[in-house]
Amino acid sequence: MSRTVFCTFLNREAEGLDFQSYPGDLGKRIYDHISKEAWGQWMAKQTMLINEKKLNMMNPDDRSLLAREMEKFLFEGHDVHIEGYTPPNQ
Repeated sequence: MSRTVFCTFLNREAEGLDFQSYPGDLGKRIYDHISKEAWGQWMAKQTMLINEKKLNMMNPDDRSLLAREMEKFLFEGHDVHIEGYTPPNQ
């Protein structure tokens, strides 16, 4: 049976993640308050960030940047800005 959470990103009840997919306190917060749907949206943005900014996940500074962007996206309502990217509908 799937679990339901009140997703702070979507601002509604939604299916929760199956497991904590990020370590530490932030991972616990994501597990408790972010839905699968919202996590999927973040994963798409994360992929764009890694590719467009050429982030190296072995580099601690790049991992920190990604964690900050993730927290801003999921919990503060900030969209990810990728220089030079124009969404298809604009």
